[in-house]
Parts: sequence; structure tokens; C-alpha cells
Amino acid sequence: MFTTTGSRGLYKAPLCKGLLLVLNGLTVMLTLLPQYQDMFVYSLQAVAHQHQVWRLLCGRLICLDVKDSFCSSLLIYNFRIFERRFGTRKFASFLLGTWFLSSLVDFLLAQAFQFLFEHEVEELPAGLLAPVFSLFVPFYQSIPRMPVTQVLGHIHITNKTLVYIVGLQLLTSSPFMWLLALSGLISGGLYHSNALWLQKVFFVPVWVSSVGKYILEPLFSSSQPNDETPLGMGATLDIQRQQRMDLLDQQLLLAQYNEARRNVRRQPQGGLLQWTRLFPSLRHRGQNRPPVQPHPEAQTHQSTQPPLLENSPVAEEQVARLVEMGFSRIDALEALRASNNDINMATNFLLQH
Repeated sequence: MFTTTGSRGLYKAPLCKGLLLVLNGLTVMLTLLPQYQDMFVYSLQAVAHQHQVWRLLCGRLICLDVKDSFCSSLLIYNFRIFERRFGTRKFASFLLGTWFLSSLVDFLLAQAFQFLFEHEVEELPAGLLAPVFSLFVPFYQSIPRMPVTQVLGHIHITNKTLVYIVGLQLLTSSPFMWLLALSGLISGGLYHSNALWLQKVFFVPVWVSSVGKYILEPLFSSSQPNDETPLGMGATLDIQRQQRMDLLDQQLLLAQYNEARRNVRRQPQGGLLQWTRLFPSLRHRGQNRPPVQPHPEAQTHQSTQPPLLENSPVAEEQVARLVEMGFSRIDALEALRASNNDINMATNFLLQH
């Protein structure tokens, strides 16, 4: 699981950068050349009755509405964390798979709407919208909520609130945008859960990834951000917390790159690196120290105390979630017991310690 969406720009996210530059550039061009906009209209009626299958490609890539292009770009920018963690090839496979699945789900939902309400859906909003909505599935399931502040005393603002607000704005921008959103969520859920082995059917081949790595990645890669500013120099606690998160994010990327070069095979931990290998706890560091013989009275006192972890009333489901994030089971048990089984407080405790 992930802990933050980060703020390190588009570093290690060349696909997201390419999508933002190319798709938004084409949207601006079509705005200046309105005579060509008809070629990129996502018309279900033209596909079904006039057999214009090419509209499934042209109408589902470029946004004709500037507002849709702006909101979808904000979402792609926030979802760049998935490309950093999964890798460009796996992230591209997710977008490709949900793009194909959503094209089928679009027609099924349009037919269901016509059957229920006796109203034909002729056109849908154009653009790479359904795959963008599909990214909300791993975003909801993989990134835990971390409280940031409160509004009016009881409304909690988390690290995910802004992304959901942008998604809601995009959802309400067009009358039939809800159909694309539902199609994207269904497609994202099917692909993310690997139902019917869809991840083995829709994926980017290795040779395509290699070609893109040597041809396209140099064009859209971003340089590593400059980290000359010392940690903790922010003017507010929020800035300092974000700086700490950014430092952890950079160290994760560096460790992932070094391990890829060494070709070390690890046990699967939800597709992420193990935090405890990068930031070992004080207990693990102390294992390398020479043992110290305790005082006989202190040893007697310790033997009378019950075990700390064996009697901890923690939920195995929450322990499993923290273990999937990369923490060790012992640290997860201690954090959950100290936070009274609050998963968000336990996550913050483990990140800070």
C-alpha cells in the first residue's frame, strides 16, 4: 500500500508526463482548429449504426472540452504515484486494459440506460476519461487515509480529499459523464482484481516497453529534484510533514532502482518495497549489538511480566494491511496496540519512527 501521493513533480513518471503534454497539446490544437473536432467526437450512434469503429480510438483519447482536459490532467498528475511504485510498464498495462474494457462497458451501460429509460445515448464525453476514473479503484484500496486538518470542528480533511473533489468536479461536468465514470470504476475493479485473468490478456509486451524506454522515455523523463533545502525548514507543520514524506518517497525510489540493478528476487509484498529494510526500527538495529547481561533482580522482574505481543488484542486484518505496506509484523502489532487498533494512527506512527 502507499502512504502519500508525494509532491516530487513528474520525476520517475515519464508516461504521466507524456500523457499530460501530448493529450493537452492536442486538445489545445483542436480548440484552435474547430473544423477537425468532428473527427474526435465519441459518438456511440456512429459506431453502432454507421460502423465508424475508428471513433473508439479517436473519441476516447483527446478531450474536446477544456474543463474535462484540465480536471483529468489534475487526476493523472495525482495518480503518478502508481507509475512510480508499479513501474511504467505495469502502469501502462493498467491504462491499456481498462481502456479496452471500458469501451465494451460503455456500450453495455448505454444499452441498459436505453432499456430502462427509453432514451438513446448518442454521444459521450470525449477523452481518456474512463481509464482515469478506473485509477480511483487502486487509489481507494491502496492509499490509506491520513488526516491533515479539520473544518468546522468535525469535518476531517485527509490527504485524499482534494483528489476526490477533483473527481467529483469532473463527474458533474457533462450530463453523461456518470456513465463513463461508472464504466471506468467497473473496468478498474475487474482489472485490479485480475478477474478472469484480465491482467494476462491486456498488458504491454516487453518489446513495446523496451522500445518506449529507449525512444520515448528520454523525451519525457524528468530530472531528479534538487534537495538542497534541509529537512524540517518549512514554515508550518504541514510543510515539514510533506518534506518528510518527500524524503521517504525519494529514498524508496532510489532503493527500488538499486534493487532492480542487482536483480534480487523478493517475496511479493503487494508490489512494493519493504519499509523495514530501508528504515529498520530501533529493535532491529539493536540486534547487532553485543548482549548485555541484566541485573538478577531486573531479570526476575522481567520474567514475571506477561508477553507484550502475544496478548495484544489486535485485528489480524489490520495487521495484514500494515504488513502489505512493507512493515514487519512485530512493528505492526506494536503500533496497533499503541494506537488502540486505529489503522491511520498506527500508519503515522510507523512512518515517523
